[in-house]
Amino acid sequence: MTNALDRVVADLARHGVTGAVRELPDDVPTAAAAAAHLGCDVGAIANSLIFDADGAPLLVLTSGAHRVDTKRVAALVGAAKVRRADADFVYAATGQRIGGVAPVGHPAPVRTVVDTWLGKHDQVWAAGGLAHTVFPTTMEELARITGGTVADVGD
Repeated sequence: MTNALDRVVADLARHGVTGAVRELPDDVPTAAAAAAHLGCDVGAIANSLIFDADGAPLLVLTSGAHRVDTKRVAALVGAAKVRRADADFVYAATGQRIGGVAPVGHPAPVRTVVDTWLGKHDQVWAAGGLAHTVFPTTMEELARITGGTVADVGD
């Protein structure tokens, strides 16, 4: 059985992503920690947040400098209620642990919304499946590889 990192690397390759997954010396489970380690603006960190949208997983890829407005996201995806998922729900949907959830490499596709705020940066960094892994990408590439809808998700 492959681990989360192997699945992410394979999925990125399948989608033609050229930015390599980087293993960092320490976990970077928050946008601030990742930005500090990478020497970039916190807004250039693409947080992978899993929500429970009426019982179904929903991945919101949002800028580390942006908060998700769950009512706005619910209206966008046509859900009655969107709430942050707990650790068990996240793992069941992605096969990855909170703090390292990647945009891809999940057991099954997860409906995805990509925050327009990520487009403010020429390069953004997303998690690679483990809390100490990241890869460089763009908002456009994230939308392409996830099949995600680009939208303003913040309040």
